[in-house]
Amino acid sequence: MRTALRLAACAAPLLVAVACTTSSTGGTTPDGLPRTVRPARPATPSKIEHVVIIVQENHTFDGHFGTYSQACELTEIDDGKMDRFVTGGDSKCSNPDNFAISAASVVNPYHDYASQYAIADRYFQSIAGQSSANDMYLAVAKFVFLDNEVKPDAVGKECNLTAKTARFDGMTIADLLTAKQKTINFYAEGYGAAKASPGQCPKAPDDCGLGLPLYPCSFDPGDVPFLYYKQLATSPDFMKDYAELAGDLAKGTLPNVAYVKAIGYRSEHPGYETALSPGVTFVDTLVKSILASSYKDNTLVLVTWDEGGGYFDHVAPPATNPADGKPYGTRVPLLVLGRSAPAARARRSSPWRTSIVKFLEWNFSLIDPTQTDRPVPEN
Repeated sequence: MRTALRLAACAAPLLVAVACTTSSTGGTTPDGLPRTVRPARPATPSKIEHVVIIVQENHTFDGHFGTYSQACELTEIDDGKMDRFVTGGDSKCSNPDNFAISAASVVNPYHDYASQYAIADRYFQSIAGQSSANDMYLAVAKFVFLDNEVKPDAVGKECNLTAKTARFDGMTIADLLTAKQKTINFYAEGYGAAKASPGQCPKAPDDCGLGLPLYPCSFDPGDVPFLYYKQLATSPDFMKDYAELAGDLAKGTLPNVAYVKAIGYRSEHPGYETALSPGVTFVDTLVKSILASSYKDNTLVLVTWDEGGGYFDHVAPPATNPADGKPYGTRVPLLVLGRSAPAARARRSSPWRTSIVKFLEWNFSLIDPTQTDRPVPEN
């Protein structure tokens, strides 16, 4: 499993300033090209002691600067022509509503962060299709199942309408971090209420427009890829309610790695009587609190979206993910925020989401980079 977690070649090049370098002083290949040589591994990879990963939902890169199956998304992409999002494809997939640009007045905080820090402009869904399949790459950096075909056997499963449950064996990035005495928690909004209501769905919050004790008004374990693995689904310490994050920031107990998930109606997921602005406010409030805390100088904040939601994006993805041969989906945004982030301009990024896992492995010295089975990409 550790090999599977090493499938990404290096941290996204937008993190190269803090993550990895290459040199071309290793002679030449049989074809006469410069041979890339990895530099000696530093004693301390970086000054980043904490990484916070905020995962929002269902928006493409074009949409910010829907839920669709893999079949729909591949139809829309149309072998890279990117021409069947609105018309010309299956009637269940192509729709004029798929061409949308978020109002600048609503997503202005994201634009400001992109200007002040960094944004990846070539960062694609790891696999075409729905949320849960893409979320798995944030935990194990590889394909596990298609679309949202199964839900985890974990707290909150009663409120997820997917019929099948699943529990997998194997290691995740959380296990590798723990084995190196690093701390990791997943903070999910609504988790506390779900845990306090075993076997039933808690009452919908008053400000959730749908008003039903289901998604998007309740915690969805299908949004937490780690809960598909039994050692984490049954751990008493791994999952925390989002409300605990503020206390951990104030008390100085922020883990080395924190994943953060808003409840559905604050995740920016379209439909279900949701609005975009509550999700933007959720992210903006959290980012500001982190950057104003005692952790501001040693914390990197990554903000990304689980998938594009079927919305149009004009950039054709690479054909297949080199990690596992699966088809890429559309571009999604990735904001890189904090003192260690490259500043003030967009950077190209590795096209695969496994670069986040790889960055965690590198930054926290979980692996020996000379033993990875892929070369560090040229910047």
